[in-house]
Amino acid sequence: MIASAYLAPEELEGVLAEELDRAGITIAAWHGRLALSPDPPADAAWALDIWTAPREIAAPSVKVAADGLRALQRNWAAYAAAHHRRMALIAARLPPVKARKLRFPEPPPTSHLGAWTLLAPDLMLASPTKTSPFVNGECRFEEDRSGPPSRAYLKLWEACTRIGARPCPGEHCIDLGAAPGGWTWAIARLGAAVLAVDRADLEPGVAAMPGVAVRRESAFGLAPEPVDWLFSDVIAYPNRLLALVQRWIAAGAPRHIVCTLKFQGATDHAAAAAFAAIPGGRVMHLFHNKHELTFVWRQDAQVGAHFPP
Repeated sequence: MIASAYLAPEELEGVLAEELDRAGITIAAWHGRLALSPDPPADAAWALDIWTAPREIAAPSVKVAADGLRALQRNWAAYAAAHHRRMALIAARLPPVKARKLRFPEPPPTSHLGAWTLLAPDLMLASPTKTSPFVNGECRFEEDRSGPPSRAYLKLWEACTRIGARPCPGEHCIDLGAAPGGWTWAIARLGAAVLAVDRADLEPGVAAMPGVAVRRESAFGLAPEPVDWLFSDVIAYPNRLLALVQRWIAAGAPRHIVCTLKFQGATDHAAAAAFAAIPGGRVMHLFHNKHELTFVWRQDAQVGAHFPP
């Protein structure tokens, strides 16, 4: 019996398998990037999406398969790892799900969405509930291809979308390791003031944006100071970044933190677990992450508030 399923990011199936193994979660089989488990669903930072109530449904015909899904609920997202033609025929009989790109800072979809796939031509796996509001966990945006100096801003957009909060006009932000300026650009576009900290130069157009100030020094040498948002997409070993984050939190300086944990070579699962253990925070793999995780933290989450999944 399949009790949960975990959708891995592309080319990171092995990393998800390591995480699940460390958590004592059994993988009975893989279906494409979908790890099928007999164990109850559990949190998994490296999963783009988690199917929390999967059930196997006989699908002797396209009509029976579609009718079976419609009997459970209206909206379904398909994950096609095999049997693509038959899946397309089934999907054509279901109400269409518009997986359109978001226009940031537009909120994520709120309509209920399930997930399904064909394990065999005559056997369907369907979960009426899943953790991500996006089709296959893919949070896509209408991109700005002329303003930002890199595509890194998409990670910041996705993190803010996922937690349901973002910098606002009148707030003060610090962007550690800011060059060439993708995150600084995104923050300034929201109307917040941002101090960009890096030894390297920002792209001139970003440095000249209203509300942007630049400080030429190491992100790790900056003393904690009161700030509404602390951002970091700096390249650093996770344990070094962990020490920085702990130092800022201990100082009571930031109200929010968003930072990227970047892994070189083997994945440091112990460091990721240490980030996840910080009260008020959580660790997640964004659709726009590569071999990275994103840590988000909110000061008031330590006293009862929670980030959305």
